[in-house]
Amino acid sequence: MCLGSGFAANHVSARVAFDAGTGLLAAILFRAGLSFITLLWYLIWTKHSLHLPKKLAKWQLTLGVLICLQSLCIFSAVARIPVAIALLVANTFPILLAFLTWALGGPKPSRHSLIIMGVIFFGLIWVLDLPTWWIQSTTLDKNWYAGLSFALGAACCFSFALWITEHKLGLVSGPVRSLYTIAIVLFIIVILALSGTVENSTQLPHNQKGWVALILLGVLYTLSFIGLFVFAPKLNMATNSPAMNIEPVTSLFLAWIVLDQTFSLNQLFGGAIVLFGIISLAYLNSTVKNKSIKRIDS
Repeated sequence: MCLGSGFAANHVSARVAFDAGTGLLAAILFRAGLSFITLLWYLIWTKHSLHLPKKLAKWQLTLGVLICLQSLCIFSAVARIPVAIALLVANTFPILLAFLTWALGGPKPSRHSLIIMGVIFFGLIWVLDLPTWWIQSTTLDKNWYAGLSFALGAACCFSFALWITEHKLGLVSGPVRSLYTIAIVLFIIVILALSGTVENSTQLPHNQKGWVALILLGVLYTLSFIGLFVFAPKLNMATNSPAMNIEPVTSLFLAWIVLDQTFSLNQLFGGAIVLFGIISLAYLNSTVKNKSIKRIDS
């Protein structure tokens, strides 16, 4: 739960940094750079082998590109729409992953999974406050369209990344896989920054508050990212992973306290439904996995 809250605080810090003039690529570059240095030091300290089989190189490269796209999308969403809403939309990746797995030859989602997915979709309608927009005929700002698109794009990229991690890179050590992934992200961001493709993307904060937010952005992500794979082997993540869904809830409170972002009762109601659905789906999947493991053991 602390790690999930750390990821939420990382995204709230990103919004503060963006409001202070920080460029998109500058934020990702700082975060990825600090994570890479810390992770490399950890692997050297623990004397971990950095060997990666050549036959898996293309999948590792694909994973790094997807995570880079996911970072660009989620930060672009956070910069345009309320943090909590961006994270709620992005956290619908379990639905996309279920259908992706099915489309690529995996098991078909169960009836219970489909019902829960429908509940999550219903909750998203209220999170986005579509009923109010419909009644009041409110014209949506372009930032909302772009922000929601980026958040959905982040969910798509992350679902593909998880599928590759589970089905193609499952035999690679978690810390090693993470190091190569961060290295690829860092390389792509540096190329984009040097090319000047994204306008005003490498600007640094123009005030002290922005610098504090940028530092927190890197530190919180690094601690949460590395802590996740350090503690994962010590926990039954198939059962305990739903605790990570604290992230949207924490972001809701932090956005209210730090960013003064308020939400209507409809949006809070929808957020509760989405969070309930995501946790239910995670517990349902973990129960199925545990039953499968027990069958194999028997």
